[in-house]
This record gives sequence, structure tokens and C-alpha cells, in this order.
Amino acid sequence: MPLSDDQPHTRTRLPVAEQSSHQMSGRQPRPLRTLLAVLVVVTLLVLAISVANRGKPDPGTGRSQTSADGAGADSDGKGGPAPANTAASGREPVTTTSGGVASGFPHTDQGAQSAAANYAVALGGAEMFRADSRHALVATVTDPSVTPQLQERLDKAFGPETVAGFGLDAQGKAPKGLTFVSRSVPVGTRTTNSADTATKVEVWCTGLVGLAGANSIKPVTENWYTLTVTMRWSGSDWKLTDFSRAAGPAPVPGDQQAATAEDITNAVQQFGGFRYAR
Repeated sequence: MPLSDDQPHTRTRLPVAEQSSHQMSGRQPRPLRTLLAVLVVVTLLVLAISVANRGKPDPGTGRSQTSADGAGADSDGKGGPAPANTAASGREPVTTTSGGVASGFPHTDQGAQSAAANYAVALGGAEMFRADSRHALVATVTDPSVTPQLQERLDKAFGPETVAGFGLDAQGKAPKGLTFVSRSVPVGTRTTNSADTATKVEVWCTGLVGLAGANSIKPVTENWYTLTVTMRWSGSDWKLTDFSRAAGPAPVPGDQQAATAEDITNAVQQFGGFRYAR
């Protein structure tokens, strides 16, 4: 029999524990909905990253295809070639030498730049101050068609007055108790005129030159210069045909304390030089 609305209502009061359980059951989280929301957010992030990275160069090459070919705009947007990547290319470096200088460079732009860097090291070495070692070195790195002219030119450049100006005797030897230092360290290279059989490469260098040891009147100093090397492909290697040198660009000197004469002497004797390959 149905009850009328006029009759008093009965309210049932649940125990506290059961009431809490009943109220919480209506607020239980929904794992499926939360998971879907997370997946949507992750998907949107992946899409955003993909769009942002579209068109960027491969990090393994460090430059886009345009700049790798030397045709891209420079950092100032003036249409010049972009700086070449000086990181290791991944190709096998040359392992052969001739007269103490690396040889057998590949017939490529990178091979030409590597040859130029190595020739810069050779032309800036202490061997250039001694006639016998200078003649052997010039014969090794130059094209035979120009060897006599370059030999005469370098003999004049490293004549008695130049050698004496560095504190050396007529044979290019340092005084007893002193060590003569002359090293060139390539900082970077760039091709300024490239052709299949001839090329011109600029090598930005820093150098060390002077007499290391106690009581030296010609202490070892640093200098910065750019060596422009013109080379010709000889059929099996790049050979030097001409070169010129210009001062700088030089950075602002640092505030490091100069090393003692003993420290410089030890460094020169204990740290060997490098051969360069790209």
C-alpha cells in the first residue's frame, strides 16, 4: 500500500565508517581518463618538437647542405660563404709522411685544407732556421716546377741577419744552455679559391718563437698571423707553389701570468707537435 506524503519520513543514519566509505566511492579517480589526458599531452609535445627541429642541420655535420658546399650566407647575412666545420670529418686521416711532413692528402677540398695546415706547421718550425733542414723541407712540400724559386726566396728570408736576430749562430743553433722554440699552431683554415687542379687556402695560426732558458735575452713570445698557401694537385698529392703571410687577426691578450723559463723549456721538450687532417 503506497504511503502518502503527509506521513512522517524516516531518516536512516549510517555508522561513521560506512558513511565515509559511501561518500568516497562517489569521488574515486578515473584511471582511464587520466591516462588518455597524459597521452594527449605527450603527443602534442612530440609534434611541437618535430616542427621546431624541421630544417635544422644534422648535428653530426654541424652545418646544412648549403653551407657544406660553401654557398650559404654568412653570419652577417651578406651572402658570403659560411664558416667551414673544423671538427673531425670522420674520414681516415693520412698516415704517410715524407721528410717528416704528412703526405698523401686526398684530392678534395678537405684534403687541400689539411695539406695547407700541415705545410703551415712545417714552414713555421725551427728547421727553417737551419739551411740543410730547410732545403730538405722545401724540396718535400713544394711543386718541383717552383722549388728553385721558393728555395732562393726562403734562403733570403732566413738569412744570417734574421737568424742572428733570434739569438742563433750562423748554423741556426741556440747558445749553450738555451732551447730555441719556433712552432706554428693552426687555429682554422678556409678555402678562398678552389679548383680541381689548384687551390688557395688561408691558415689562421698562432705561433711561439724565442729562446727558452735562464738568462735568455729573447724569451719565447706568441704571435698571430694568417698564412695564405697556394697549392697544385701533382697527380698524387697537394704541393705548395706559393705562400704569403699577413699579421693577425690577434685576440686580446689574456691576464695569465707568464711561465718561467724552466717551465717553457720543459713544455717544449716534453710536448710534441701535431700533424693535422680533416
